[in-house]
Amino acid sequence: MPSITQKDKAIQFRSLHTGSSILVLPNAWDAASARIFEQAGFAAIATTSSGVAAALGYADGERISRDMLVETTERIVRVVNCPVTADIEAGYGDTIEEVLQTVKAIIQAGAVGINIEDSTKGRARTLVDIAHQVEILKALRQLAESMDVPLVINARTDVFLLGRGDPADYVEEAVRRANAYREAGADCFFPIGLSDASVIANLVQAISWPINILAGSNSPSIAELARLGVARVSFGSGPMLSLIHI
Repeated sequence: MPSITQKDKAIQFRSLHTGSSILVLPNAWDAASARIFEQAGFAAIATTSSGVAAALGYADGERISRDMLVETTERIVRVVNCPVTADIEAGYGDTIEEVLQTVKAIIQAGAVGINIEDSTKGRARTLVDIAHQVEILKALRQLAESMDVPLVINARTDVFLLGRGDPADYVEEAVRRANAYREAGADCFFPIGLSDASVIANLVQAISWPINILAGSNSPSIAELARLGVARVSFGSGPMLSLIHI
């Protein structure tokens, strides 16, 4: 039986966002954890930036090098047969060209999806201007098409995570960014830091395309998230931290 191609995996991964069941994505931090998750029956695997960094002895926030990121992704892809999506944080670059270099290397490592954030790194984290983030997403979509890999782009917004300004404006800003990112070529929207069921429901209704919610102790259950219309749920560093705290 012929092995599945990277393009086929990307198509398969995309379809999991629109199926009848919510996509539950475990977040691996190395090859061993990825293999365990696949053996447990998960249909696809994501990486966790904080988990990968911690496993390599670094703090989160693009403290590991791009080469370390790519090497870890490559090792994970090598040991599993299911689709793998990589958390690339803000893209490891100060320019669009540098972000493109990161994503090109991640695709060459075998990943079929990415998470990309819309906030800056460093102590004074701020949201990136929408227009700039749109340009990045458009360039990433064009890159993926040129490589003939229908990359699944999970566009993360840090509106709720950073919590700047009036909380009453968070949903409006999230919707504004979601619509712009969708138009630019993103496939899924990730409002990290959002855990309120009523707000999640409102956001699902407002943007009408796949939303990823980070599961945690304060978030609704997976069953409830599915009922609210959430397409995808991930766990971030939760699985790794749970092992450390045993």
